[in-house]
Formats: sequence, structure tokens, C-alpha cells
Amino acid sequence: MNIGVGVITFSVLIVLVQTVATIYAIRLIRRTKYNAIWILCIIGFVALLVERILQIVEMRGAAVNPKLIIAFGLGASLCVSLAVFFAHRLINYIDRLNHQRNLLNKRILTAVLRTEERSRSTFAKELHDGMGPLLSSAKMSLSALTGENLTEEQREILRNTTYVIDEAIHSVREISNNMSPQVLMDFGLAQGVQSFITRSMSLHNIPIRFTTNLRKERFNRDVEVIIYRVVCELINNSLKHSGCTVINLALSFDGKTIKLDYSDNGRGFNPTAVMDCGMGLSNISSRINSLSGTCEIRSTKGRGMSAAVRVSVEKERLN
Repeated sequence: MNIGVGVITFSVLIVLVQTVATIYAIRLIRRTKYNAIWILCIIGFVALLVERILQIVEMRGAAVNPKLIIAFGLGASLCVSLAVFFAHRLINYIDRLNHQRNLLNKRILTAVLRTEERSRSTFAKELHDGMGPLLSSAKMSLSALTGENLTEEQREILRNTTYVIDEAIHSVREISNNMSPQVLMDFGLAQGVQSFITRSMSLHNIPIRFTTNLRKERFNRDVEVIIYRVVCELINNSLKHSGCTVINLALSFDGKTIKLDYSDNGRGFNPTAVMDCGMGLSNISSRINSLSGTCEIRSTKGRGMSAAVRVSVEKERLN
């Protein structure tokens, strides 16, 4: 008798749980547009409720047709099975939407980067072709003033002015080259990176060890520009923020993947904490993501940092 009462009590609890689940499924119909799944779940829960109630009635001694209990059980199983089937289709649909959203984000980012590079290139050309000749003409005009009738003070002013114009011409070339590196465009990724490293070492007393197996390989212009910008960002971050004494950079291509391995022996940092703090790490990740590549940055305070970039590409041509 006690066993029967316990079974009935347990069955009543099951009925209450299924009732709550049914009510929740009804609420979901109003909150989502995937009504078929929740309707099937509601029908299945109701069938289970009826089946459980019939079982309780049967345990209390009343006559119940066994076929009726079986019919409601089968109906519940069928509804739940169909709900699972539709849920699987829903998951596949959401996966496709996420994939399309990721592709759209990459296309937008690629378009933004291309627009940025075109703007850089246009500005660099205007700066080089506009300011450069003007400064050169000013220098030539000053040179024409040289003569025996000038006092020493005037010669000193002339030398200083010429020096300032020379510095301005050099600055215009540097700015133009940084905006749109001509070596990269003409000779490829390895030569572009080497040129940037040479300029950086001339301004900072920090050795940059660069190794590469790239020679005359050329890749898609977007790939070359983005990897070049990533290298520049990494080196500039190390020189400005890390306090390092040496930088190591390896750039290689195995026929399918461009591999960039970078490290310094600086003070290190917490990559998560500085991702949005203006050090360019999020910018680096976004650029690599636009190429469907991977970028892993590791660092520990007091132990420097390292970065591993992998981008799958194909060579375009060999010069």
C-alpha cells in the first residue's frame, strides 16, 4: 500500500513538472518565431500529461483502456521526435546565418582596409609629388643666393635654412613611405619588411633579428599590405612600450601558409587587459581575421611577448 501511494505521489510530481514545462513552452510561442517546435512540444507534453493521468487513475483502481495509454504515449513520442528534428534544422539554419554574418563582417572589414590603403596611397602620392618638388625648388633657390658678398652671419642663416629644407624633404619622404611603402609595392613582402626594419634600427638602438625564406615570391596585394602593417604594429609596440633590448622576427612561406613568428624580451603585459587599450592588438587581430588567418599573442609580465600569425595564401607570381 505504501509503495502504491509513493508511486502515485511520484506520478503527481511528474505531472506538475510536465505542466510547468507545457506552460513555459506556451510562453515561448509568443516570444519566438519558431512556433512549430514549441507547438509540437506542447502537444507532446499534453499527451504525456494525459498518459500519466490515465496511469494514476488506473493505479487507483479505475478501469482504463490500455490501448488509450499506449496511444497517448506514442503520440507524445512522435511529437517530441518531430520537435527534435525541427530543432536540428533550426540549429543548422542558425549556423548558416552565423557563417553568413561572419563572411559579411570579413567583407566589410576588407573593404574598410582597402579603402584605408587607397586613401594612404593617394595621400602619400600627393605629398610626395606635391611637397617634394616645392621643397626641392626652394632649396635650389637658396643655393642661387650663395656668393662672395654674403657675410658670415648670412651664410650661417643660409646653411641653417638649407638644413631645415633638407630635413623637411627627408620627413616628406619618410611620411610618404610610411603611408604607402613603395618598396613593398615594387619588391614584395620580404623586401618591404626589411626596409622597415632598417629604418627602425636607424632610429632606435635596438637590434631586430629578421630571418625569412621569402625571396621574390609575390602574394595578393591585400595579404602583403596587411601582414606588413601587422609587422610594423608589432615592432612599433615593442619599441615604444616594452622596454626590450632585442626583437626577433621570422617570416616564412611553406607553399600554402605564410607564417609570422615574432617575439621580444620586454617587460611583457596581460594580453586580455591591453586588447582595447590602444596598443594595436585588437587592430592586429582584426586585420588577420579579414584574411581568415589566425593570430595568437602570448605575454607574461617580466617575460616579454610573442606572436604567431598564420595566413593561408597562394603565390600570385614569381619575379
